[in-house]
Amino acid sequence: MAQSGVSVAPECISAFNELKLGKDIKWIIYRISDDWKEIVVEETSKEANYDVFRDKLLNAKSKDRRGNESIGGRYAVFDVQYELEGGEGKRNKITFFSWCPDHAAQYPRMMYSSSKEAIKRALNGIAADIQANDADDIEYDNVISRVSKGR
Repeated sequence: MAQSGVSVAPECISAFNELKLGKDIKWIIYRISDDWKEIVVEETSKEANYDVFRDKLLNAKSKDRRGNESIGGRYAVFDVQYELEGGEGKRNKITFFSWCPDHAAQYPRMMYSSSKEAIKRALNGIAADIQANDADDIEYDNVISRVSKGR
């Protein structure tokens, strides 16, 4: 359980294990439930197109404590594939994203920030971690640059 009191639903771990072992799933998006008590799977996809994944993050919505919907945070995992320099082949790295836009409401930002470690600890086998606070942080080229350097 996170410092925030938010727990990780078992489905989060099983979806991650399916991505990690089966290689059918290309990405998973997680969200904190509307009652702010549990991290749940919002969506899984076999779609390898990174732009589709990125758009889902950019358009994510969360409700504040009063129930008003606005721009929101998400956690996500994407199986990033990239070319090694010098033509040495392709590599994959399971990359964790913590998406929490700077212009999101204060309560969702606080909850996503304080619950991040709980889900990261629950997902065994993450190779890279990206903290993203604006659209540039999740640009494909920026992600590839970070992941290929092992960060």
